[in-house]
Amino acid sequence: MSNKQYNRKRMGGPMGHGPMGSGEKAKDFKGTMKTLGTHLSKFKLSIFLVVLFAIGSAAFSIVGPKILGKATTKIFEGIVSKLSGVEGGGIDFDGIGRILLILVCLYLVSSIFSFIQGFVMSGISQKVSYNLRKEISQKINRLPMKYFDSRTHGEVLSRITNDIDTLSQSLNQSMTQLITSITTIIGVLIMMLSISWIMTLVAIVIIPVSMLLISLVIKKSQKYFKSQQEYLGHVNGQVEEVYSGHNIVKAFNGEKDAIKEFDNLNESLYNSAWKSQFLSGIMQPLMMFIGNLGYVAISILGGWLAIKKTIEVGDIQSFIQYVRSFTQPINQVAQAANLLQSTAAASERVFEFLDEEEEDQFAKDPVILRGEDGEIKLKGEIDFNHVKFGYKENKTIINDFTAHVKPGQKIAIVGPTGAGKTTIVKLLMRFYDINSGEILIDGHNVKDFNRSELRELFGMVLQDTWLFNDSIMENIRYGKLDATDEEVIEAAKSAHVHHFVKTLPDGYNMELNEDATNVSQGQKQLLTIARAILADPKILILDEATSSVDTRTEILIQKAMDNLMEGRTSFIIAHRLSTIRDADMILVMNEGDIIEQGSHDELLKSNGFYANLYNSQFERNEAI
Repeated sequence: MSNKQYNRKRMGGPMGHGPMGSGEKAKDFKGTMKTLGTHLSKFKLSIFLVVLFAIGSAAFSIVGPKILGKATTKIFEGIVSKLSGVEGGGIDFDGIGRILLILVCLYLVSSIFSFIQGFVMSGISQKVSYNLRKEISQKINRLPMKYFDSRTHGEVLSRITNDIDTLSQSLNQSMTQLITSITTIIGVLIMMLSISWIMTLVAIVIIPVSMLLISLVIKKSQKYFKSQQEYLGHVNGQVEEVYSGHNIVKAFNGEKDAIKEFDNLNESLYNSAWKSQFLSGIMQPLMMFIGNLGYVAISILGGWLAIKKTIEVGDIQSFIQYVRSFTQPINQVAQAANLLQSTAAASERVFEFLDEEEEDQFAKDPVILRGEDGEIKLKGEIDFNHVKFGYKENKTIINDFTAHVKPGQKIAIVGPTGAGKTTIVKLLMRFYDINSGEILIDGHNVKDFNRSELRELFGMVLQDTWLFNDSIMENIRYGKLDATDEEVIEAAKSAHVHHFVKTLPDGYNMELNEDATNVSQGQKQLLTIARAILADPKILILDEATSSVDTRTEILIQKAMDNLMEGRTSFIIAHRLSTIRDADMILVMNEGDIIEQGSHDELLKSNGFYANLYNSQFERNEAI
């Protein structure tokens, strides 16, 4: 089994249908960073190396200005001695050369250390992203259907794309920048104190002013960062919806409305994004302005101290470089704090998704599905006993559903739209859990099965076909991933799809495009039936499987479905009542209850709700 097939299998199941349908401020910054810390704890050694090499890089870089100041002092002293007429006076180029050679070596080692810590940190951030994407992918398969029913696809995808990318980039930048900047600040402070404590005192005055301005800017920008990420998810959701339904949008001339909705969302995103980016962007100019004021004060004070012989001329140059190095990492700390907000906000959205309530995948004492020979030993007898259900607690749509289905029976469920037909199927497969009552398979409550094993019992063919971008052979094989080519072809023959496939240029190796638009709707339906035949389930669910095809194709699909239903318990949901006349039992539903049940002939004789439905369709067809 290939990884590609395995991943698809986890996402869809053997039923001819797929899944149903930065930089903000985190609400809980400390809690989020603590959770992120647990993910980073797996890389303790690597993080230790990042810290070690970051400190080493900063340390070697910090020593440079003081050594360069020695060279400046030698040049100054040489010029002064030359002008003073001192015998043998002049610039000591050999001494200066040795100083510069040491300086080059220091900066070279600093660059090597910086390269190593950047390389290691990139690996850490990408591994964290990789692990989180993997966790999200696995989480998706454990989430209940109600989660996806209440959110757009774009919002869910945004967690995997935008939020993970933001987390990866901001984590890589902020962590490295924070370590380097703090190391630089401490190192530079020590070097400045070694030159002059008075000048250092003047330089330190810059810090509280800078921090005050930074805190004001960050506080102001927080709400805009939050709004930016929120509207980014809305934009993604709207674009995904319009793109996937572009045919419908065009058919109903909905382009203007779609563009208007996008413009509104985009406008909201723009307003929050430019404000957040502007506020974060003005921090650097503010820091430069304060830094320049510091240079003026230090230059005046340094000149006065040099005249008094308290410090050397070269020390003034070194100190000015240190002041520049001192204000720059403070600015970087501010930027890192800004990035940490992005990291925390993106992380929080990811962790919120990972903390969503999951389906209970495993029963406490699960029913043993297979015998010693590996075959499923259940027969397919199903009982619905006083089932009550509502998607919302205060709105019940299945009131009191009771039915007994014998193994191998063909059960048709009919009724007007909204009667609860498809809901019954969702409850049977435990896409949702019932509010009260029970559903039994061979006398076992569906809650006593492991969910994955329960769904192995079912095959499903729906009106909305799901085929993926791969060959026809692999699309059919999705029903049973370890099936041989011969088994796939045999299933295709049973589904009356073999002849059609053989007429294609590449036969079974023909690749379907992304939406499988290079085959007709009827052909897609036949392929999903072939997939279900290959899966060989005990119980079949056919939900409006022929409602979107022409009459000729419907006859072909009906023959394929007859082959598929042979010897299996089958549930058929259909609006075309002519297709279910030979059903063993027809359940007529209306407003969440079974109001009639019996065979086609029995229900017609009773001249009730079903007879009215059937006769109205017959009369309409006659009129056509």
